[in-house]
Amino acid sequence: MVVDDASAEFHDFFERHYAELSRLAFLLTGESEGADDLAADAMLALWHRWDRLRAADHPVAYARGVVANMARNRTRRAIRERSRVRLLWAGRTERIEEPDVAGGVDVRAALASLPFRKRSCVVLRHAFDLSEKETAQALGISVGTVKSQTSKGMAELRRLLGVQAAGDLAEGGFGGRHSQASAPGR
Repeated sequence: MVVDDASAEFHDFFERHYAELSRLAFLLTGESEGADDLAADAMLALWHRWDRLRAADHPVAYARGVVANMARNRTRRAIRERSRVRLLWAGRTERIEEPDVAGGVDVRAALASLPFRKRSCVVLRHAFDLSEKETAQALGISVGTVKSQTSKGMAELRRLLGVQAAGDLAEGGFGGRHSQASAPGR
């Protein structure tokens, strides 16, 4: 098999960033089993554009944006699918009572409750230690939007989890760049 420079560069890029992209997909979707698939799909999309992407200033930022967009699309598809299932079950005459689940809300459930853009900003800023500028590049939004969405997202997490737990998040408490979190790809 002949390996050219582009193939070697992409292989190196894959080796360096696949685990990070998988962890990002996990934190955005909350689905451990689908995170690796999402990261792999993103890498495939990147490979198809590698000739142009390899010359870019920040290919990792572009890759994060691809994962974020794919995660958003997956979430939207899941919501549509759940709506269809609800419509199907709405016609049934028997009702099944859902169990009353007691207990606290963990970080993943709290993150999942945030709208996608807030969740993306919080995860990229606090779990991946990206700057506001890097986050803006990854998501294709302005720095000001990153600031406001991160602030609002953290306020919502404080409300859901309590001030101490949200403070722990801001300090990298849910799998930051330097932690050994048990997310896919780790």
